[in-house]
Amino acid sequence: QLQFVESGGGSVQPGGSLRLSCAASGSTLDYGAIGWFRQAPGKSYEGISCISSTDGSTYDRDSVKGRFTISRDNAKNTYYLEMNSLKPEDTAVYYCAAGRPDKRVAGYVHVFRLCALGEYGGSWGQGTQVTVSS
Repeated sequence: QLQFVESGGGSVQPGGSLRLSCAASGSTLDYGAIGWFRQAPGKSYEGISCISSTDGSTYDRDSVKGRFTISRDNAKNTYYLEMNSLKPEDTAVYYCAAGRPDKRVAGYVHVFRLCALGEYGGSWGQGTQVTVSS
C-alpha cells in the first residue's frame, strides 16, 4: 500500500520560505495524482497543490497561487512543495495524499478531483507542522 513520509516543516517569519518533502513508498502511477493538503487549527482539511502522476498537470488553490509550487522527483519517488512569501494563515499541518485510481480520465481531471473535491484514496502520512509567525 502506498505510504508517505512528510518532512521539512518548521517555524518561519512572514515572508519567509520553506520546502516540504514527501517521500512515497510504492508506485504512485496508479493513483492519478499526488497532492499536498493542510489542516489549520480548528479548520477542516483543504487540498492546496496537486500534480498528476502521468502528464504533470497541476492544480493550485487560489490562496497559494503564485506562492507555492509543487514538483516531483521521479527517481527519488519524492514530491516537494516550495512555499514562498509565507503568511500567518499558512500555519497548519501539511500532509501528502494520493488521488483515486481511474485510468479513464486525464491528468487535469485527477488533480482537480484530488485538490478541489478532496477525492483522495489510501492512507496519509503523519504530516509536518508549518508555523508562520513574527
